[in-house]
This record gives sequence, structure tokens and C-alpha cells, in this order.
Amino acid sequence: MNKASIIGLFLGITAVVFGTLLEGGKLTFILQPAAAVIVFGGTFGATLLSFSFKDILQAFKSLKDVFFKTSNNVSFRTAIDQLINLAGISRKKGIISLEPYLKEINDPFFNKALSLAIDGMKPQLLRELLEEEISYLEDSRFAVARVFETAGGIAPTIGIIGAIIGLIHVMQNLAEPAKLGQGIAVAFVATLYGVGSANLIFLPIAKKIRHNLYNEIQARRLIV
Repeated sequence: MNKASIIGLFLGITAVVFGTLLEGGKLTFILQPAAAVIVFGGTFGATLLSFSFKDILQAFKSLKDVFFKTSNNVSFRTAIDQLINLAGISRKKGIISLEPYLKEINDPFFNKALSLAIDGMKPQLLRELLEEEISYLEDSRFAVARVFETAGGIAPTIGIIGAIIGLIHVMQNLAEPAKLGQGIAVAFVATLYGVGSANLIFLPIAKKIRHNLYNEIQARRLIV
């Protein structure tokens, strides 16, 4: 598991909940189903309208890379050690002798690059092919990050819409004081859900995707 992501999400939500309790409030104050439906349903709908269903599905799949470490992504240290070892073997025995070592390389990009080199692909053509694959990875990951950035930009606005709906409910029930509290609660909690989800979930996830992408691209360029 990616401890930083898990701890960060847990700490952010816990701080809001604990702060509510310190103020003498109750959890029921911030658990408003109506506000949750308005904010999260509205945010998902608007985000889906902004992107294709394929982009949304890919964004959900990318969450595993945010909260869990994937074994396929090679690290700088691992790549450097493997490259030095393979270079020494190739210098002594020739590049064809590296074929048995392919099974030891778990990273698909590294494995593919070495396999093509062993097969005799010209260096310039190999470089162009690998650079094109890096470019495709960059474009696809940026598209995923933009999904969460869009959700982070929409959520606060939907929260304001939820607040307006709550206030309309309050105005319609001025003659019934018992219902005023519920309407005001929905109004403020909807704003909390919108701003909170944007700054505690959606935008940090987008930044983490971009950060992971930067590290992966640097490692792949090292391999190239």
C-alpha cells in the first residue's frame, strides 16, 4: 500500500471529524444524505458530461496506482543496477547473451526495450519507438489527472447549489420552525462536502497521479 496516500486521506477526513467533535458537535451534524446526494451525484454527473465514459472508467482504475504500489513500475535504483549489470554482460558476451535475463525484468517497458534491442532493432528506430510510447503514457495519464481536477473544480460549485437548495427549503418553511434546522444543516453541509471533497480528495489525487507520472517518465527516459 502507498502509506502516504492512505495516511493523508485518513488524516484529512479525521481532522474534519475530530474538529467537529471538539466544537461540541455531533457526527450527525455532518452526515446529511440529501447534501451528499446533491454534491457527489451532481459532481459525478457534470464530470461525466465533461469526459467520455472511457475516461471516467480509466480514472477509477488509476486509483490503484494512487493508493497501492504497482510491482510493474521500475524504480531508479533498480533500473540503474539492472542496466549496469546488463551492460557488463553485453560487453563481454554480446547483446544476444542478454536474452535469458529478460525473465528477470518485471517492468513491461524495460522488458520490451531490451527485447527489441536483442532482436537487432536499429538504435535510432528503437529510441523513436520508445519515446513515442513515453509520449502516449504521458498523454493518457494527464487525461486521467484532468478528470479528477475537473471534479475538484466542479464540487465546490455543486456544494453552493446544494446550499441554495437548502436555503430555498428554509424559506419555504418559515412558518414551521421545526423544519428550519434541517434546511440550514443541508445548506451548510452541502458546502462542506463540496469544498472538502475537492481539497481533501479530488485535487490531491490529481496531484498524486501527476507526481507518479513524473517519476515513471524519468525512469523510462533513463532506460531509453
